[in-house]
This record gives sequence, structure tokens and C-alpha cells, in this order.
Amino acid sequence: MEISANGFRKTSAATFTVLSNLVSDTVSNLEAPQTGGQGQPIGGPFTKFSFETGAVTDSETDWDIAFRGTTIAVNGGTATGTNEEPTRNGNGGATVQNGIFSDITSADGLSFDQDAAGSFAVPAGSGEGWYNYNPATFTVTPIPGRILVFRTHDGKFAKVEIISYYRDAPAEPDAFLNESRVYTFNYVYNPNEGETALE
Repeated sequence: MEISANGFRKTSAATFTVLSNLVSDTVSNLEAPQTGGQGQPIGGPFTKFSFETGAVTDSETDWDIAFRGTTIAVNGGTATGTNEEPTRNGNGGATVQNGIFSDITSADGLSFDQDAAGSFAVPAGSGEGWYNYNPATFTVTPIPGRILVFRTHDGKFAKVEIISYYRDAPAEPDAFLNESRVYTFNYVYNPNEGETALE
């Protein structure tokens, strides 16, 4: 029997494990360039990110999510068939939730998808995953209330709220003036194995 409460874990043997605090942070200006598009094959390496370090990584194994253009890959599942995608060797997954960021308090009971042939765990395309594309203004904007919850490559949990797809997160992006494919997002990460709390 195991009980978790107030940052401690108690087992039936009456031993305690002190849990690490949740990590809450904002990542600004994470660059996710791509080549091609507009009828040409899309390519270019993905920008990999680790929740454990809170930073971009070049590691082939210790990454959790990866960005290229509007596409987000997870370190779990199999190759999708897209060009230059990273090798997956973890147990990562993702689910898209609707709600207020602070109200997504736990990953318990959520069902996580993994990348697979022909599809990403975070659905691609306007209105499908995290963003809407406006063809009148040529802008990509995060869908309000769309929260991404991730299982990391090593089975821990995090939630992400994407704030902007443009450098320095302008309130009203201009596709002709503001550099795109540059993410700003909030995240909360639980570094404790077996713990699902996200608030």
C-alpha cells in the first residue's frame, strides 16, 4: 500500500520518500525552423526539448518533445514518415485537453497517444491540435484553452500551454513583420517517478 500526500510518499513499511517540487517555467523564443513548404517537401531537423533540464537538447535519447514549424513530435511510438524526424527511443506520449492551464491538475486517468506511421500524437493541421491558421492574415495563433499534456520519454508528466509562434510573443502578430516558427510556452513538469500531479 502506498499513499502520496503533501509532498511525501508513505509505504506500508512506514518509510517516507520526499518528493521534488513541481517545476513551473516559461520557455521563450525556442526556434523551430523548417525548410520547404508551399508545395515543396518539408524538411530540416527538429528542435528537441527536455523537461528535465528545461532546455533544448542535442541528445539522441534524453529528449521529450521536438518542434519543427507547427509540428510537435514526442519521444515515443514509431516514425511517422516525415523527413528528418528524430529517432524515438522513449515511452513518451501526448494528449490534447481543453480547459484552463491551472485547472489541468493531474495526468491521472488521461489516455496518451504516441507518434505513429502517418500521424503525430499532437494532431497536425489548423484547428486539429494546438493552433489555428488564418489565411487572411497568414498567421498561426494558439487555440485558447487548448492544453497539451505529455508523458515524457521516461514516463513522467508535464503540461504545456503554447503562448505564441512568433519571436518575442507579440500580442497581435504580423506575418510580414514578426519572425515565425519561434515558440513561447508555459509548462509544468513533475519530476517524480509515478506521480501524476501537475499543480
